[in-house]
Amino acid sequence: MDIQRIVLRRISLPLRSPFQTHQGELHERSVIIVEVSDHQGLKGYGEVSAFSTPFYTAETIETAWHMLRDIILPHLNTRDIQHPADFVRMTSFIQGNQMVKAGLEGAIWDLYAKQNKVSLAELIGGTRAYVKAGAVLSLSDCTKNDINRLKQSGYERYKLKVEKGKERDKINQVQTIDPDLAIMIDANGMYREEDIDHLTALDDLGLLMIEQPFEPGDFYLHRQAQQQMSTPICLDESIMSLHDARQAIELGSCQIVNIKISRVGGMTAALNIHDYCQNNGVPVWCGGMVETGIAKAHNLALASLPNFTIPGDLSSSDRYFYKDVLKEPIEVIDGKIRVPTENGIGVNVDDSYLEKATSQSYVWQPG
Repeated sequence: MDIQRIVLRRISLPLRSPFQTHQGELHERSVIIVEVSDHQGLKGYGEVSAFSTPFYTAETIETAWHMLRDIILPHLNTRDIQHPADFVRMTSFIQGNQMVKAGLEGAIWDLYAKQNKVSLAELIGGTRAYVKAGAVLSLSDCTKNDINRLKQSGYERYKLKVEKGKERDKINQVQTIDPDLAIMIDANGMYREEDIDHLTALDDLGLLMIEQPFEPGDFYLHRQAQQQMSTPICLDESIMSLHDARQAIELGSCQIVNIKISRVGGMTAALNIHDYCQNNGVPVWCGGMVETGIAKAHNLALASLPNFTIPGDLSSSDRYFYKDVLKEPIEVIDGKIRVPTENGIGVNVDDSYLEKATSQSYVWQPG
């Protein structure tokens, strides 16, 4: 591959409304945008989706910036990168830091697809022209107004952030608005072993799934709960790699897997997890991280693969932000989003707005 330089941009975008879970509340979204360019002027974009505090994983924006600037880039030999998977092998000596790796690998994937004049979706074997949209309702959302507005756009799946002990009230509230909605709840690992009876008591509500009820990495308790419930358990934070997905499926700890490119370390790992789940009859869906349109475009390519049979956290550009970093917004029409067919991730980045939103930048060129 021809890689001429890499630019890191730390940006912050204000949210339309606070995004609240039991772990905390977001008022603005800070991410790192990675730009990889070649000598012909082609640019590939990726996104490091770590949060400002380590409530979701151990990574933060600060640690990600340090890892990229001080650890990964100084050791990067671009002459040895002929395919994005080469970057994965090159950084395999680094433990963890999945979101850092995913952001830089994503930019390399985008540039690689553009250099080969093909869309990212086609490059990775995508089969769908459109993917179904799914909405996430945080604790701070005005449930009735939000659901009615989202229904008008055709969203088919609704994920509710819930608080322990108040799940049934929230679910009943939504079902009162529309009893036919496909509802799932996201626990973000808030339950403990003593909560198993409380959790399994929710089995009568007919939920699409319960996402990540127990702490990340606890395959034992997830297995115990899944054995007692017909409601599928879906794992999110517990799946950081293909190895984790294999463990969860072999142990019977879940029936569904949420694949987030950023959480598993990049597109290469996401593809491997997709294929393993498909070969073992486990459906998957694409999770979101309150990301910009750059990460959403990567997610759309991933979600076009055949085993993504459940609507993911895929939403329009204006779902969270007053203004996204794309020139043309990602739109939900009749509950679906078009998978870009243009080269690379297939979206046009608004460079002037990206520059305006940048609070810190760093330019690196191969030696």
